[in-house]
Amino acid sequence: MARRKQTDEATTRVRNLIALDAANIMRRLDARRGEMFALFSRLRSREPMLSTISTRYTSATFQELIHLPVLEQSVVDHFYECLDTLRWYFTYTEDMPSTAQQTFNTLHRRLEEAHRKLVATLGHPVSPDGTTVVEGEVIRRADKALP
Repeated sequence: MARRKQTDEATTRVRNLIALDAANIMRRLDARRGEMFALFSRLRSREPMLSTISTRYTSATFQELIHLPVLEQSVVDHFYECLDTLRWYFTYTEDMPSTAQQTFNTLHRRLEEAHRKLVATLGHPVSPDGTTVVEGEVIRRADKALP
């Protein structure tokens, strides 16, 4: 029984870390999307775009990801495959800034859809104050239960 509880806890932790990573990527993309292309246009540097989509996923191993059920593994893989497509484009594009922004918009919509599926499958990450938020409503606090 203790082994099962450890496995459930490991699965919960892996889900939360992936959900945190994905949420942070999407938050940075939303916050920096206009500025990324202004910098790309002015400096001709891809770094603002690439740093915006940096991820911790590359350090995850099968040892951690094996805790997820196969459907969740597939959903997570799909999200990071969409992110990788965006990363590849940002790394190697020779497009002018306006074309790059149009292509980004298309790839970003795909990433947003993959993120919606990821959240629907894994759930939202736990926030720093111990609450889990869905559609902006607190549903659980780690320090006390709701009535």
